[in-house]
Formats: sequence, structure tokens, C-alpha cells
Amino acid sequence: MTDIGIGIGSPVLAPRRRFMLLRRLLAHRSFQIGAVLLILLTAAAILAPLTGIDPSSMKVRFRYKPPSAMFPFGSDNFGRDVLTRVLYGARVSLWIGFVVAALSGITGAVIGVIAAQFRSLDAPIMRFMDALMSFPAILLALGITAALGPRMESVIIALTVAYVPAGVRIVRASALVVRELDYVQAARIAGAGDMRIMLRHILPNSVGPLLVHMSFVFAYSILAEAALSFLGVGVQPPTPSWGNIIAEGRDYATEAWWVMLFPGIGISLAALGLNLLGDGLRDVLDPRLKGGH
Repeated sequence: MTDIGIGIGSPVLAPRRRFMLLRRLLAHRSFQIGAVLLILLTAAAILAPLTGIDPSSMKVRFRYKPPSAMFPFGSDNFGRDVLTRVLYGARVSLWIGFVVAALSGITGAVIGVIAAQFRSLDAPIMRFMDALMSFPAILLALGITAALGPRMESVIIALTVAYVPAGVRIVRASALVVRELDYVQAARIAGAGDMRIMLRHILPNSVGPLLVHMSFVFAYSILAEAALSFLGVGVQPPTPSWGNIIAEGRDYATEAWWVMLFPGIGISLAALGLNLLGDGLRDVLDPRLKGGH
């Protein structure tokens, strides 16, 4: 049996293979750096209440204070502590990115496996996915959020719809290969039904490339949320997100540059960490790439 036949979820040597994959991931330099960055950002978001400051608390007498011991990241035009708002904004932005990656991944996996397993459904499903992919993701998300209204739930729905088609194509391509492998054919000959074959054999062995894709969707979603909030159709104030903090600071960027700088650094670090994480996953999970860094 080839390496492709022994996938992540294959019944053959599955526990041993999972352990080997985990060891390779933990030894991969890009994965290590990306994981550390993501853990640090997540920890900062979780520990945001420890600042003891309400992110929406206004103290106009302290407006436009530059970074100092009192305001490590400075203050904005309402005298709000930028550090606190960036930490609470990380909660919203990272949560949106995680939920969009999870929902688009799960939906893409289910639809992709169904398209690969049932030939009669393959053509209509993929033509619909092609139609969605004909629109740039950010424009599709912008249209959906404009129709649903500017709130967090709308952003999640819009970005999920925008990123599902790519996940469907990735899973379908893997599933079409896996469904023809010997152990899947043996299960079919033994009398296993379509549902059992999909859940036990095809789906677990098709998710490797999808996991890589989901790590990048996580990063893209954070960037897209920032763009949507910057345009005024994303997360709305007073709820802080990295995107709307930057949007609020654009009108006084020259006199209070720190308001836009620090959430921008947060977005950059999150995108960098997730891309490095995705590079590590790709190098380890893609059998066509030999070895990691």
C-alpha cells in the first residue's frame, strides 16, 4: 500500500502515523514559530480583563496621550486606553477567524465528500461552487454583510460563504483519489454502505490538505474582518475589533499614529503566525513535499 493510502484517518497504523505526524509537526521550525505567535496572541486576548479597564471607558481629558507608563499603547480621541482595546479587539478578531475557519472547513469537507461520492450530485454542486468562486472573496463578503446588516454574525456568515468553495474543491479532489484506493474498494465489496465509507474511510483521509487550507482561511478571515470593519460593514463600535479600532483612528492618523499602529501590528502578527503554522502543516501533511524546514 502506498503512502497516500495510509492517510491520517486510515485504519492501518493510524495511531502510529498520527504520533509520527505530531512529532514532525513539533520539530518543524515554521510550525513552532507560528504556534508560539498564535498562543501568545490567544493568551493576551484571554487575559485582557486583567487590565482592569473597561475598553469603552471614556476619559476625554486624557485624549491623544502618546504611549507612556500610564497608557502603554497611548489613548484615542475619547481618552480610551488603546492597549485594553487592542487586547479586547484580539478576542473578537481571533474568534471570528477561528469560527470562520471551522465552519468553512466543516461545511467544505461535508459538501466535498458528498460531491466525490455521489456522481449525480457532483456536477451541480461544483458548478454552484464555481459560481461563488467567480466573485473575489472580499467582494462577496462585502455584499452579504451589506445585505444582512453590519454585525459580528453577518461577518461570520459572509466570510464562511466566501471561503467554503475553496474547501469544497480541496476535499473533493482528495476524496476522488481516496475513494479508488484498495482498502476503500475492499470495504465496498465487504458490503459497507455509502455513509460508512464516507465517514470512516474517505473523509478522514481527505482532511489533511483541508487542515492546511483552514490555517490560511483563519488568517484571511482576520484580514477580511479588518477590511470589512474598516469599511463600516463589519463589527460595530463600541465592540472593539482590530479592524474598527484602525477605522476609528484613520481620521487622526497624523496626530495619534499609535491608535492605528498597534492593532495593525496585532493583525500582522496573527497573519504571520497562521501562515507559518500553515506552512508547517503543508510540509508535514502533503505527501508530495519531502521533509520540513
